[in-house]
Amino acid sequence: MANLVNLESVSKSFGIRTLLDAVSLGVSSGDRIGVVGLNGHGKTTLLEVLAGVEPPDTGRVSRTRDLRTAVVTQRSELPAGATVRQCVIEPLGHSADHEWAADPRVRSVLDGLGISALGLDTPVGPLSGGERRRVALAAALVRELDLVVLDEPTNHLDVEGVRWLAEHLVARKCALVVVTHDRWFLDTVCTRTWEVVGGRVEQYEGGYADWVFARAERTRLAETAEEKRRNLARKELAWLRRGAPARTSKPRFRIEAAEALISDVPPPRDSVELLAFAKRRLGRTVLELEDVSLRIEGRTLLDGVTWRIGPGDRIGLVGVNGSGKTTLLDLLAGVREPDAGRRVQGQTVHLAHLTQELHDLPGELRVLAAIEEVARRVQLGKHELSASQLAERFGFPQGRQWTPVADLSGGERRRLQLARLLMAEPNVLLLDEPTNDLDIDTLQQLEDLLDSWPGTLVVVSHDRYLVERICDRVVALLGDGRITHLPGGIEEYLRRREGFPQARAASEPATEAAADVVERPPSSGPSGADLRAAQKELAKLERQLDKLGGREQKLHDELAAAATEPDRLLALDAELREVLAEKERVEQRWMELAELVS
Repeated sequence: MANLVNLESVSKSFGIRTLLDAVSLGVSSGDRIGVVGLNGHGKTTLLEVLAGVEPPDTGRVSRTRDLRTAVVTQRSELPAGATVRQCVIEPLGHSADHEWAADPRVRSVLDGLGISALGLDTPVGPLSGGERRRVALAAALVRELDLVVLDEPTNHLDVEGVRWLAEHLVARKCALVVVTHDRWFLDTVCTRTWEVVGGRVEQYEGGYADWVFARAERTRLAETAEEKRRNLARKELAWLRRGAPARTSKPRFRIEAAEALISDVPPPRDSVELLAFAKRRLGRTVLELEDVSLRIEGRTLLDGVTWRIGPGDRIGLVGVNGSGKTTLLDLLAGVREPDAGRRVQGQTVHLAHLTQELHDLPGELRVLAAIEEVARRVQLGKHELSASQLAERFGFPQGRQWTPVADLSGGERRRLQLARLLMAEPNVLLLDEPTNDLDIDTLQQLEDLLDSWPGTLVVVSHDRYLVERICDRVVALLGDGRITHLPGGIEEYLRRREGFPQARAASEPATEAAADVVERPPSSGPSGADLRAAQKELAKLERQLDKLGGREQKLHDELAAAATEPDRLLALDAELREVLAEKERVEQRWMELAELVS
């Protein structure tokens, strides 16, 4: 493979802070490299030095002759007063629409990034920040290129747009260097990973999953080497202690071996325990929308929808940009009133709503004081944390906790907003794009907290890893006035979108314990009495499934405890088989009734 760009002993500093320290690396044709690291540690700087946007302080950057490169960073600007056409199409040299329309790559980019919907003659000046980023991305991707350099390209894209971009970049033959916190994107697209840490760039083969395993293994080896060094020091100290003064009270030096990080696998989320705890905190009624209708900007968002969100529900809400996800969260939070119907909130609900705005932070306080203003200690599931410990989990080390809030970056302010939200110990969380501006390490900390958080959760996010890890159910807004439950999760959402609206699949109602979505019955089909009877039986079956699930879990625990009792094991195993058979029969009946009422 031809070498496209080389960095030789490159260093780059801003003020007294060194972001790149004698870094040497290269990009070859066909490479697809994901760049990860903490916010503010030099990822964007590395991209800009690599692309020639910023010169290095020392070292050398060499590029092949006539290298065709496109760069889209967070600092990229569109020409003032230009239209979308002037930014995207005219640089290609096409004088007529039929010329670019005959190019399948151009058409694919315009449709995949939603540029066609914006309109080619739309001025770029009044566009939102997200729309301007998509125009800049389109202007890069329509060109014939050897190397594409992208900084957070998945920001402002919905799940569908992220998948299109991943497929587009994999299909192209050009090299790619991309900074992104979207782990699904990294796994799908990238064949190599660079981690920017402490002024160095550590290089790994593979995407996100490979990087996580490799980093864990590297940490384990480093701990093993450190343990050997400490053992040698212990022996040396013991030898020195053998002199006469130490004979009467010889101390015992004991250093425990570090546990291998890669084998320290945390247990899966105990959904039964969390649900039971949530019911104790919340009771039966949490949030309900009853026969709600809502119109926004001349179109119907909800049309006679009843949606019941129960204790312990963990719901991911997906839909294309502009489908009304944020409006629906506002409706659930009580910020917005429905046009018809009503919103019901349980008496024990303590609700917290994370919006995409950052206007509720006290700029005059320091970080730690801003968190302690809410509370000094917090109980998150089984863990009790101080304000300082929670701040550290969200990427504010001890020294950074004394920084004035007004001096924080956008990503840091987002992390502080999340920390303040959790310090209030809510039992219902409504999160609107919580991953915006968060680096991967902070995302992992957030997911770890939310994974064991015992409450009701509704999340809007384009981050598939986050949704699939912390949510048990996925619902979608497909533009038909309904809230559609998706048993197959995000993959089912993408399949439905491919055939929507030509072949709209009927929505499946979720269980009461997950997200009970009940739509108005169509004019033809089962009678109202039949539907009411079916819904009553559904509720009964759902309670039965809860009991069977609890019994199944208890039997698994009893089997583990009876490992040395053969007779008891046989009896428990027979009972477990009966429970599983009954559960399968109940689930089959539930599915039949679900089809009837959908």
